[in-house]
Amino acid sequence: MMPGARAQITTLNDGIHAVDTEYVRPMLDASHLIIENGRGAFVDTGTNNSVPLLLDALQQQDLDTAEVDFVFLTHIHLDHAGGAGLLMQHLPNARCVIHPRGAPHMVSPEKLIKGTEGVYGVERTREMYGEIRPIDERRIVVVEDEQWIELNGRAMQALFTEGHARHHYCLNDPASHGVFTGDNFGISYRELDTVKGEFIFPTSTPASFDPPEAHKSVDRIMSCDPRQVYLTHYSRVRDLDRLAADMHAGIDAYEQMALACRESENRDAALEAAMYDYLSTRLIDHGFKGGDDAMGSVLEMDVQLNAAGLVAWLDRMDKRIEKRR
Repeated sequence: MMPGARAQITTLNDGIHAVDTEYVRPMLDASHLIIENGRGAFVDTGTNNSVPLLLDALQQQDLDTAEVDFVFLTHIHLDHAGGAGLLMQHLPNARCVIHPRGAPHMVSPEKLIKGTEGVYGVERTREMYGEIRPIDERRIVVVEDEQWIELNGRAMQALFTEGHARHHYCLNDPASHGVFTGDNFGISYRELDTVKGEFIFPTSTPASFDPPEAHKSVDRIMSCDPRQVYLTHYSRVRDLDRLAADMHAGIDAYEQMALACRESENRDAALEAAMYDYLSTRLIDHGFKGGDDAMGSVLEMDVQLNAAGLVAWLDRMDKRIEKRR
């Protein structure tokens, strides 16, 4: 964050505010601040670089750091949780709510850092995320599936949704008729909205994408009968019946393209090409008028990460087949 910069906040509904974490570029990654009668909670945090923005968001909403009760981490990928340890050092009364598979890695983040270095490389990981601070395990709530947690009387429910990552949960918020979905209801950037509405696509970021579980995750989110969902990438979307259908179709398309590229000499390159072709074709059909350069600038990182995730999924399948031989 530049010195003196202020958080860019979008006030939504029912005490919910989207805070741009300024990860990579504007409006790519949101932390959501929930305020309920003078008490607050964050859902996902962005990176260490995002922490000053989140603290400024509290000031803008006249909320003291001591008035934040929870930091909900939908999962521990560093664009969602990299700043959690540093943020917790500024929130004296907050507890961090984490899936049981993710909690140990936030207490001792060494393995998490190495996994991220495997995706981005050592230098790029340090540049993007800095020093990942551990969280005192005494301040962690290891959440159970379907567990309710109250923010000053506002009851919210953790629902395990493990299609994107096995340490992922979504947060059902009946007060807003909404669900905070992390990455399990995909990605929908506001730059890609058209007259046809929001454009959405699944994220298969390494390394645990599981197509059958991804379908189950979408269905479980929709079983809450939400009027809106709050994506980390990027914030509120509402045309949910259409978007859920698009998510299911996208998950099927990802599986099919992965299998079609399975015997390719260079899986990474073949899948990147297939992924860009699929997303760009869909986006043009959706009415996007921005041209190839605008499309590529928005989609480039996700194309690379989604392709890498599908390569990881194929590699896991190959290993299972090899073990059975």
